[in-house]
Formats: sequence, structure tokens, C-alpha cells
Amino acid sequence: MKIIKLSKYFFAERIRIFRLFILKSQGVKVGENTMISLGAKIDVHRGSVIIGDNCLITSGVKILSHDGASRMLNIDDFGNGGVVIGNNVFVGVNAVILKDVHIGDNSVIGAGAIVSKDVPPKSLVVGNPGKVIRTLEGPFPILNDHKRY
Repeated sequence: MKIIKLSKYFFAERIRIFRLFILKSQGVKVGENTMISLGAKIDVHRGSVIIGDNCLITSGVKILSHDGASRMLNIDDFGNGGVVIGNNVFVGVNAVILKDVHIGDNSVIGAGAIVSKDVPPKSLVVGNPGKVIRTLEGPFPILNDHKRY
């Protein structure tokens, strides 16, 4: 049973590595020691996404670097944009990060949050629309620290 479990882990890690390669080839900049769930969607169709070091992007997360409806509101807006996620950021299940958002270092985005505005460092964001409900105190552990396991 242990061999099966280790084999699944081994193959899942290889798939994640391949997915990171694909994301990087599409222009996504991903920092060191960052884990992106296979169930996360990162859309760089007409924009850019930068993700810092030591981040965890969980399943169901959607990161959108553009907005297709922008042109309907403003003829000069082609919807291009970008998302920047700082270092040591945790993004919870099914959160959505919209274009032109910067998330500061050491922040937590709660499950299901819709983030449409910049997030200061050390913030906890929840809800729809996403609101900062608390400032987090450091020091912060590295989120994706494989050495601890």
C-alpha cells in the first residue's frame, strides 16, 4: 500500500512540474518553491501573471489577467492587464483574482474570495467582494516547506 501511495505522489509531482513548464512557456512567472494545484486555472490570454516565491495556489483558484467585457464599457479598453502575487501568499480553494490586482507578501486569500482590488502585505482577505478583515502578524513560516514533512 505504501508503494502505491509513493508512486501516486511521484507521478503527481512529475505532472505538476510539467504543468509549471507549460505555464512558464505561456509567460507566467513563477517563483521558487511555489506550488500550484492541478485544479487551478491561470489565464494569461491577453495579460501577465507573476507569482512570487513560497506560494500555495489551491484547487479551483482562477487567476484572470484580462477582462473580455472591458471593451463594452470603454471602447478604448482592450481588457489587457496583469496580476502580481507576492511572496509567501496562500490562495484558498475557489478564490478568484481579477485583472490588475497586486497581492502583497505574506497574505492569505480565503476560500471563495473574489479579489478585485490590491491587497496590502500581511492581509487576510475574505468574501465577495474580497475585503481585508485582518492584518496578520509575523514572523511567517515558509508555506511550502518540504523540509518539515
